[in-house]
Amino acid sequence: MSLEAVQQVTETERKARERRAEAVEQAKRQTAEAERAGQARLSQARSEAEAQVKAMFVQAEEAAAADTAAVMEETQRACGALRREAEGRLEDAAALIIRKVVGG
Repeated sequence: MSLEAVQQVTETERKARERRAEAVEQAKRQTAEAERAGQARLSQARSEAEAQVKAMFVQAEEAAAADTAAVMEETQRACGALRREAEGRLEDAAALIIRKVVGG
């Protein structure tokens, strides 16, 4: 083989090594960029999910407060009705007790 052919083969091998090294570096850069982009998307999705959960908790608390207020109002109405009914029977009960004691 001539010296020129050996030099040509050596140069071709050197260029091939350089291209391979460049390809490896480019693959590393692309992998790193893809990982950064994936992490950014994951972080954004996590933030959005947390915001949705917070909103759901707020809605649930508001609904619970409204339900509690409605139950309390209904309970107060029922207690008032029972109290009025009991007060209406109080005179009859007192009269019955007096009759039993006096009439007894």
